[in-house]
Amino acid sequence: MNSASASLKDALLGLIPNLRAFAVSLCGDIERADDLVQETLLKAWNHLDSFEEGTNLRAWLFTILRNTYFSECRRRRREVEDRDGSKAADLSVHPEQPGHLDMQDFRRALDVLPLDQREALVLVGAAGFSYEEAAKISGCAVGTIKSRVNRARSKLTDVLSVNAPHEYGPDAATEAIVARTVGGAR
Repeated sequence: MNSASASLKDALLGLIPNLRAFAVSLCGDIERADDLVQETLLKAWNHLDSFEEGTNLRAWLFTILRNTYFSECRRRRREVEDRDGSKAADLSVHPEQPGHLDMQDFRRALDVLPLDQREALVLVGAAGFSYEEAAKISGCAVGTIKSRVNRARSKLTDVLSVNAPHEYGPDAATEAIVARTVGGAR
């Protein structure tokens, strides 16, 4: 393995947490998100020759993950899963700390957002992509991404009744997440 492919491998491995966070935000299920990330990395590895050195590896991987997710959604439309939700209810575990409850509320609030707004907010607010990069990943104009992020932030602020990040949670991690996503709307 030459040094260029070794550094590319290291870069792929370094982006796994970002990919996982984006996958969780899309599907809302940690196990399914892990499967999405694994599938993304497999596709990327198998098509590494199509990646152009010097371009944005993170954007390339996020695009692969996003396309994989939507392909899976189209496939799943034909499947019947847990219609009454009883299996999912059996798997849920109530959090033991208030910070977990706050994060659960935040995730539910994210689920209220239309998919395009949630995706834009996660790409810009949580994953740290620029508006331009997020627009490229989503396949839309920069102005569209800015509008989606703004509407998502406004909706989250209303749903959560949050005016400032410190009102949301007791722990610094939760406050940082809220400041980066919801807090940017004010």
